[in-house]
Amino acid sequence: MSVQVEKLEKNMAKLTVEVSAEDFKAAIKKAFNKNKNRFAIPGFRKGKAPQAMIEKMYGEGVFYEDAADEAINASYAEAMKESGLDIVSRPEVTIEKIGKDEPFVYSALVAVKPEVTLGQYKGVEVEKADASVSAEDVEAELKKVQEQNARLLTVEDRGVEDGDQTVIDFEGFVDGKGFEGGKAEDYPLTIGSHSFIDTFEEQLIGKKIGEECEVNVTFPTEYHAADLAGKPATFKVTVKEIKVKELPELNDEFASEVSEFDTLDEYKKDVEKKLVAEKKEIEANSKNEDAVVAKVVENATMEIPDKMIDAQAENMVQDMARRMQSQGLSLDMYLKYTGMTVEQMKEQARPDAEKRIRTRLVLEAVAQAENIQISDEKVDEEVAKMAEAYKMEVDKLKSYMSESDIKQMKEDLAVQQAVDLLVAEAKLA
Repeated sequence: MSVQVEKLEKNMAKLTVEVSAEDFKAAIKKAFNKNKNRFAIPGFRKGKAPQAMIEKMYGEGVFYEDAADEAINASYAEAMKESGLDIVSRPEVTIEKIGKDEPFVYSALVAVKPEVTLGQYKGVEVEKADASVSAEDVEAELKKVQEQNARLLTVEDRGVEDGDQTVIDFEGFVDGKGFEGGKAEDYPLTIGSHSFIDTFEEQLIGKKIGEECEVNVTFPTEYHAADLAGKPATFKVTVKEIKVKELPELNDEFASEVSEFDTLDEYKKDVEKKLVAEKKEIEANSKNEDAVVAKVVENATMEIPDKMIDAQAENMVQDMARRMQSQGLSLDMYLKYTGMTVEQMKEQARPDAEKRIRTRLVLEAVAQAENIQISDEKVDEEVAKMAEAYKMEVDKLKSYMSESDIKQMKEDLAVQQAVDLLVAEAKLA
């Protein structure tokens, strides 16, 4: 096998790979053995016809497609290594030459990891995020605790009001006919949650328990069910329950019930203290970090190939699909509900994909410029943390990790150290 490398514009490259005639002949033989049972040749039992006989009847190139796949799969990894390039995309393969008793030649169009030219990365100036806690922040936190300790009271002497928690029966009709998913009994609905389409919830305001009413709405034009999109609908609705949330009064008694403090003032001071330590400060540090990194990325220059962005966008869509699957929602179901295609999802992901790539490349360049090295001891510390999180033995977890996993961990740790360095050196005004 031999490899020729042609560097192209915008960090693209073309690898031309030549597989020897002997190796391609062997690939054809493998293709024949794989497919021979598919051919019925008069005078031979199925799968027993000689290769030459099949080629004579079906053409010399009958096994070329599978043979080409075999030859490419067998040679590409070595070709990548021999090229000396840091390839960051799947190859776009074109067969250049194929034939019996001659070398097999194919080309692979690939994206190459861009070189990054760092601008200023030490001492960048960014606006410091505000970590102070306002009175409104404290009140919002107290409101949360109130909500958590609220009581639901059944209301029978009035109609539905905004914010009420109701239980309803409903049946929907479009063009006078019921439709799938348009009927339910004992359905819990919070008025004002906007979980129903159009003005459905607003039209229930004033309705009393046991009262039947008609609600007229229009499905959104982008509704996931194409047969309902943009169409007017009538729902027959019966209100069965009305409950209102009663919040406890903010006083000393409330403070003593929800905390270790006897007075509301003491409790408020503790809430403020915890907000600073546990929330506001963490949020501010995260914002500072993001701002510093963004500034350093802005100061750097690089040329990212489109195929690298495409690959990242595809990975992001696949990650999203895996997360949805873990929650019981398939990608196909999601596409049906949203009316989107996979290609549209990838297109939506491209800006964020490019941002992620730029950030990672710049941080890797900083780590390299600062000669940040991750020791084996540091890796062991990280593995120990992971083992504790997964409730596994360290040695057992490490046995599952390949060399590439360890390499990736070292790269990730180096990148994080680069971030820590940038923040430490930054000027936060």
